[in-house]
Amino acid sequence: MPHTVFPREKFADPHTTAKGEIRASVDWRGLKTLWLNTGTLCNIECANCYILSSPSNDRLVYLRLSDVTPFLDEIDALGEGAKEIGITGGEPFMCPDILAIMEAVLERGHRLLLLTNAMRPMMRPRIQAGLAAIHARFGDRMVLRISLDSYDRALHDAERGDGAFAEASKGLAWLAGQGIQVALAGRQSLHEDDTDARVAYGEMATHLGLRIDPSDASQLVLFPEMIARDDPPEITTACWQILGKDPADIMCSSQRMVIRRKGATRASVTACTLLVDDPAFELGVTLAEATAAPVKLNHAWCASFCVLGGGSCSA
Repeated sequence: MPHTVFPREKFADPHTTAKGEIRASVDWRGLKTLWLNTGTLCNIECANCYILSSPSNDRLVYLRLSDVTPFLDEIDALGEGAKEIGITGGEPFMCPDILAIMEAVLERGHRLLLLTNAMRPMMRPRIQAGLAAIHARFGDRMVLRISLDSYDRALHDAERGDGAFAEASKGLAWLAGQGIQVALAGRQSLHEDDTDARVAYGEMATHLGLRIDPSDASQLVLFPEMIARDDPPEITTACWQILGKDPADIMCSSQRMVIRRKGATRASVTACTLLVDDPAFELGVTLAEATAAPVKLNHAWCASFCVLGGGSCSA
C-alpha cells in the first residue's frame, strides 16, 4: 500500500486536515444574501480590521454601477423574488457610485443592508440628501448597520481612533432624526457573556436616543472575535455531528460577495465577506460559476468565525 503523506500544517490542503481527516465542506443551498464590496478604501484605519481597510489601501477598488448590474440581472433570472443585498467595504459612502448602486438594488425590489461607520463620508451633504431621498422612496427596505466596536467610548476609540465614537454618535443621531432604520454591529469580547454585552449595548443605544431592541440579533449583531494569528481546530466532516451544527447555517451555503481587484478587467465573486486575499475562495466572475461547487472550509476563520463562533454577516 502506498504511503500517504498528509500536510504538516493546518489549513494547508483543501481536502484533508493536518491529521489526515476529511475536511468539511459546505454545499450551496440557494441565495440568501449577495454582498457588494465597494472597495478597501476607508476614512479610518482600525487596529483589527480583518480586511485591512485604510485611507490608502485600494487593493479592492470602488465598485461601479456597471459592475453590479450583471449580478442583479442574474438574480432576476433566478426568478426567486427579492433577496437581501448587503453593501460593505471599506467605507461604502466613499464609493462614487454608492447612491446609484443603492437605488438600483432597491428599484429591483430587494432589501438593502448597508454597513457603515456613520462618520464623515456619510455626513457629506450629497450623501445626506441622497439617503433622505432613498428613504422617502423605499422606507424600511433600507437598513444601515453602524459599526460600534464597543459600547464603551474608550474601547471603541482604541480600535478606531480618538473621537471616533463621538463622530459615529453624531451620524447615528442624524439617521435617527431622518427616521432611517438603523442596526448596530458590535464585537463581543472573548471573555464576555452575550447577555451582559446586549444589556450594555442597549443602555448605550438608549443614551444615544436609538430605538433598538438589543435582544434582537438583527438589530444588534455581536460578532465573534477574529484573531489574525489564532489557532482554531480544523473542521472535519465529523464535526457537524459532534458540534451539533448544520452546514446549511454556515454563511457560504447561501451568501457570496462581489469584489473588484485593482487592475482587474471585471468584478469577481468570493465565497464570503471575510476571505478576499486567499485565491482559493475567489470562485468565478458570475454567480453561476461561484455557486457550482462546495466550499472547502480551509481557513482558520471558517473555523473560528463561522463554525465555532456562529457568525454571519447577513441580517
